[in-house]
Amino acid sequence: MNRTSRTRSTVGIVGGGPAGLMLSHLLHRAGIDSVTVDNRTRAEIEQTVRAGILESDSVRLLVDTGVSDRVLREGHPHDGIELRFGGVGHRIDFKGLVGESTWLYPQTDVFIDLAAARQRAGADVRFGVRGTRVEDLLGERPRICFTDSSGAEQVVECDYLVGADGSRSTCRHEIPEAQRRQFSREYPFAWFGILCEAPHSAPELVYAHSDRGFALISQRSETVQRMYFQCDPDEDVDAWSDDRIWQELQARVSGPDGFSLKEGAITDRTVLRFRSFVCEPMRHGNMLLAGDAAHTVPPTGAKGLNLALADATVLAEVLERAVRTGDKDVLDTYSPRAQSRVWKAQHFSYWMTSMLHTIPGATDFDRRRQLGELSMVTGSEAGSRFLAEAYTGWPQTASRRG
Repeated sequence: MNRTSRTRSTVGIVGGGPAGLMLSHLLHRAGIDSVTVDNRTRAEIEQTVRAGILESDSVRLLVDTGVSDRVLREGHPHDGIELRFGGVGHRIDFKGLVGESTWLYPQTDVFIDLAAARQRAGADVRFGVRGTRVEDLLGERPRICFTDSSGAEQVVECDYLVGADGSRSTCRHEIPEAQRRQFSREYPFAWFGILCEAPHSAPELVYAHSDRGFALISQRSETVQRMYFQCDPDEDVDAWSDDRIWQELQARVSGPDGFSLKEGAITDRTVLRFRSFVCEPMRHGNMLLAGDAAHTVPPTGAKGLNLALADATVLAEVLERAVRTGDKDVLDTYSPRAQSRVWKAQHFSYWMTSMLHTIPGATDFDRRRQLGELSMVTGSEAGSRFLAEAYTGWPQTASRRG
């Protein structure tokens, strides 16, 4: 008969993605032990292709806290973006407007850096577990129960439990419905995303508004590019040949300035659905939520990964204060601090999405109004500065200990 193995830890973390691993890393730097579990294997997460635009503060967080400086060596700094409408490009100069840049650095690489940093530190991170559940969240010792990768039953007893287990979070659903407020917005469109073997079509990201719908020309590396175009959420990827995809993308970015895309073999295609979602509060008893477990945003504003890292930064500071003082009321400060940034990001992501996408059933008035809005943003320093400030990220207020 197999016996259940028990582990005692100050903090237990469900979810070994960027939010969970960054929190574990920051707690370690503060001298606080933690155990992290994830139902995916490390290899599965590393092989999941995820794009990533890092705010300037997210880059500083990775570098200054000793996760890795690889982002500085292999990432690509972008000092602006281009908004295309009416077939003409308009550059938003981040560096000139707010003195900051963003960095093109895939979320996959952020995870690889964090996982390596946790391994170097000898952290207790358990990938490939199954049957994870959490218990006794209102008690003094909440628990994470699971079966580990070898088939052994495990229980982690902790003082504080963190749910960083993604948008389909099981931890979030442990908050009673009567105490949980959920805010969401479904979007009537999706993104048709491709990976292709081709050189850069532009030095920075291109956000294109057209009568045919939105398109985003992004990058992955010098030889592999990521591109998207607006589509129906139920679009069948198999109905799109390479030629048809390239014709659609070229049509959405073409214009009198002669801009066109550099084409190549398409190696991956997928339809990405998205929505806006926020759960309040982000605390229930001794459990706190972080990252996608608490909120998701449309990808248009490039905020999802950055919000996860910001949550981890604030939560590490709050947990350190609670551990040092023994005052669990400190946990009440987490939700309002984190959600102040979350709601700003929700507004920015919704604004970018609604400004650039073609809404089903849109009238001629709606389309002309969008063009007026884009003209106002690109033709006004104040409008461009607002976009630049939000895109590069608001200052992080949480402290980082050395």
